[in-house]
Amino acid sequence: MHPALSIIVFTTVSGLGYGLAAALGAGFLDPAHVSTKLAHLLALALIGGGLMSSTLHLRNPQRAWRAFSQWRSSWLSREGVMAVATFAPLCISAAAAIFQSRYLPVIGMLGVVGSVITVYCTSMIYASLKAVQTWHTPLTPACYLLFSAAGGSLLGAFFRLVSGTSAPLLLVLAALFLALAWGVKWLWRKNSREAVPLSTAESATGLGTIGQVRLFESPHVNDNYLTSEMGFRVARKHADKLFVIAVLAGGALPVALALIVLATGATGALAAIALGIAVLSHGLGMLVERWLFFAEARHAVMNYYGR
Repeated sequence: MHPALSIIVFTTVSGLGYGLAAALGAGFLDPAHVSTKLAHLLALALIGGGLMSSTLHLRNPQRAWRAFSQWRSSWLSREGVMAVATFAPLCISAAAAIFQSRYLPVIGMLGVVGSVITVYCTSMIYASLKAVQTWHTPLTPACYLLFSAAGGSLLGAFFRLVSGTSAPLLLVLAALFLALAWGVKWLWRKNSREAVPLSTAESATGLGTIGQVRLFESPHVNDNYLTSEMGFRVARKHADKLFVIAVLAGGALPVALALIVLATGATGALAAIALGIAVLSHGLGMLVERWLFFAEARHAVMNYYGR
């Protein structure tokens, strides 16, 4: 699949935003601190920015509102509905923290539940597509949810350290979620590499009963929408190198820095800088991971093009 920059940014940034919103909604940060108020603003900015980025992928962004009408059958529509619905408790929690230095437990937990459901809906946009075999697995939503939780825990720990307080629980959660996320992602990637294709040229044409099917001539002389959007190809050796970069930047380095800060019990500027580097590194690793998520996906329609 063609790795569109707008969708890569959307899934990465909004995932971090919802993860941070969940950490705030669960009450891990003290609303009296200025850093917590900034965290609320950042969470809303990441979520809003990610959603706006997703509209850039539409041919007619001004008609994006129509996507909300198909919530009974479309995961894309459900994601839009949940994103809007979740914005209400997130904004109320942010206003209470910023203007009154208060944490509202009930509203906060509604934001947590809404964030989890929204990220799940985002993941199901891809996991529900039977035509892309590598995506059509329960491991896809598991990866999305775990990566969002990992990023949110890292950001939450960072903002606690900025305020001068320790963050042992968030650091432990960050390391745990990162390890689980990349472990599940490794399993997801292993399964996708070893899976026997369910859709082949024989099954696509219905001619498998009379022998092996091979392409005699391409349906089109030039590239068209299908070949450009569904037929993106990346060399396996390059994909493997990029995956190693994603694991190191998005998982290994953040986990190492989180554990160092946890072991030393540091709460000063150096600890905050270390966590800041961990957050930036994780974000970079996630961008690479999401690029590979799309670039390595094979759509069944490419059976008709001999790919």
